[in-house]
Amino acid sequence: MDTPTTTSRSILRNSVILGLFAVATVGMIAVTQQGTAERISEAQRRVQLSALNEIVPHDQHDNDLLTDTFTVQDRQYLSLTGPREAYRARQGERVSAVILPVVAPDGYSGRIDLLVGIRADGSIAGVRSVSHRETPGLGDKIETAKSQWILSFNGKSLSMPVPEQWAVRKDGGQFDQFTGATITPRAVVKAVYQALTYFDAHRDALLQQDED
Repeated sequence: MDTPTTTSRSILRNSVILGLFAVATVGMIAVTQQGTAERISEAQRRVQLSALNEIVPHDQHDNDLLTDTFTVQDRQYLSLTGPREAYRARQGERVSAVILPVVAPDGYSGRIDLLVGIRADGSIAGVRSVSHRETPGLGDKIETAKSQWILSFNGKSLSMPVPEQWAVRKDGGQFDQFTGATITPRAVVKAVYQALTYFDAHRDALLQQDED
């Protein structure tokens, strides 16, 4: 029969073993989470850089788009609910384009996050969808992997087409809608036009040469 002392020692030993096991488990989880977070961050960086370089290709800038950034915060035109990072493309010291974060708040399934690149002359360099919940096979045609539709913004400006034509064809505008899905392209067209309006109103500040 175990004596009280033996029982106490056994309990203590088991407690120590369980404690060490818990510490080791927590440590392993922390290391795993840190490693996973770093991999996720790097993957997100690669995806983001890829999108930026699609909007303003390498031969149209000679700076690191991911580090040449500034902060924008605008609810009226960009529909941002807080400060967001924007990007400047440069050729030498000259700012050749800016890439703005823009939200289309009225997509079919909620908000659509976009990046809109605008050249110094006010024309669109490119538009990309970076986050959305639109219906697969319908609204997701805003992705370049699913459709070339979003490329139709390239070269457009506030004056080309005229403001009245900045709408989908169903609403009397110039831009195609998707078969069975009008709400998504309508929301994106409106958001891109709003981004151009924001750029026009803040052109001097957006094209300033000094890096923040």
